[in-house]
Amino acid sequence: MSYRRPVPTIGDPSSAAERAHAPDAWALRDDLASLERVVGARRDIRRFRPDPVPDDVLTAVLTAGHRGPSVGHSQPWRFVVVTEAATRDAAALMADRCRLRQAAGMAEESARGLLDLRLEGIREAPVGVVVACDRRTPAAGVLGRATFPDADLWSCAAAIENIWLTARAHGLGLGWVTLFEPAELADLLGLPDGVETLGWLCLGWPDERPPEPGLERAGWSRRLPLEQVVMRERWTERDAPPSHLRAPEPADVVAARDRSDDLLTVPGSLGVLDTVLDRITALAAVDGRGTLLVAAADHAVTAYDISAFDASVTADVARATREGTSMGAVAARAAGLDIELVDAGIGCRRGDLVTSDALDEMTYAALLALGRERGLALAGAGPVALGEVGVGNTTVAAALAAALLDVPADEVVGRGSSADAAMLDRKRDVVTRALARVGRAGPDEAVRRLGGGELAVLTGVTLGVAEAGGIVVLDGLATSVCALAAVRLEPAVAAHLVAGQRSREKAHALVLRELGLEPLLDLRIRAGEGVGAALATGLVKDALALRAGVARTSTV
Repeated sequence: MSYRRPVPTIGDPSSAAERAHAPDAWALRDDLASLERVVGARRDIRRFRPDPVPDDVLTAVLTAGHRGPSVGHSQPWRFVVVTEAATRDAAALMADRCRLRQAAGMAEESARGLLDLRLEGIREAPVGVVVACDRRTPAAGVLGRATFPDADLWSCAAAIENIWLTARAHGLGLGWVTLFEPAELADLLGLPDGVETLGWLCLGWPDERPPEPGLERAGWSRRLPLEQVVMRERWTERDAPPSHLRAPEPADVVAARDRSDDLLTVPGSLGVLDTVLDRITALAAVDGRGTLLVAAADHAVTAYDISAFDASVTADVARATREGTSMGAVAARAAGLDIELVDAGIGCRRGDLVTSDALDEMTYAALLALGRERGLALAGAGPVALGEVGVGNTTVAAALAAALLDVPADEVVGRGSSADAAMLDRKRDVVTRALARVGRAGPDEAVRRLGGGELAVLTGVTLGVAEAGGIVVLDGLATSVCALAAVRLEPAVAAHLVAGQRSREKAHALVLRELGLEPLLDLRIRAGEGVGAALATGLVKDALALRAGVARTSTV
């Protein structure tokens, strides 16, 4: 039976099938030639007629500026329209002073060339528009400015471009003048603290109709050929980092999203799960039961009394995992997963982190290779959930997280299981001393010197699964920090990761954020052993079955 696609009464009524059939249907073909003419004919005008600009034309120009793109839809621009002669005279005097000051700092020939140029028409133009940026909203409170604090200024610059092109289309001339001391111009216009000016726009009917840009015509500079300003993939002066993996192809990513679009449900109805399911579908990594791989090892760092449990617990839990009775094994069985245990150093306590490396180079290389081999072998049998067993490895994982994230011990050390305040202090001290000993290290060196047997194996497993095109479902901090090391070694690994859960460990949220992952579960799990990863993998398998069973719609 075919169902009609639910079409929203507001928003975008198009379907993925319609967009795939005609990806260019959004084009305004009849207007392209006009747009190209306007863009090509935009000029920086310096000579103006005194005739007034009609109010409706000025409103149209300012409206275009107000429709400009703004980061986080913050609309930080403010347009101060100036027509009074006294204000324009004062601004022109400021610009004259700045021009002379700039010329004084140049070589003689360049200075003469600058003084010969006409750089503003502030007195002649009937209208001045000062574009100011209201920066009083904290950057962290605006979507997109927490990472690029100056994005509000870029938004205002984009508004200026809209104003400029619209003015040209109406036959108006515009000249952008920045020959000001910003504080002086702000004081002239009474701008409050926290509001910055982007200069003065001279607006009016042009008394010149230059066929090419003025500075180019004056021999000041020439427009660079397009091929000199376009680079592919990265800055051409720097070699690309070597990579042996590829993320999913764009066509596969879009195809996965298209397949979810014709379900009889609203887009994004499964929230974070929808994002995960689209990624898994794009990788074609959905067939098979899947496996919970648990790596286990002991750690010499327990000698510093940083764990509430005896080191013998590692062997006990590993044995129960083999027998299928550990918490991780039972959770895996409930999720329909096979179980594999890798002994990465049970009963073998190597370096203690504080005075010596966790692993020597030969041992690290062998364990990493073992993990990669298992990852390659398991990737084709469905999702690979990761788990770990190792008394003391929350301290080890915290040290590795601190090294990879370049943060101090205080930001990554948590209580672990059953630790008290005194033990927490000892853990911080151990991590601080370990970081001081190792210093800055790349991901390979960090895992070898600060990690341990199970972390080396899990890093290798993550690399191997990704290389084979599979999906890795992460558990707690230890598995996630291994994934972070793998991503630092091979960036394309990130596309193959699913954050099964967020644990109670302090550093876990920081590591997931660095990986760009949202966890499927947030249950404050402390169990380790892959319990959270197994539960999350079961959820993913159920969600895939849900998608497979839901009715499909037609595009009509």
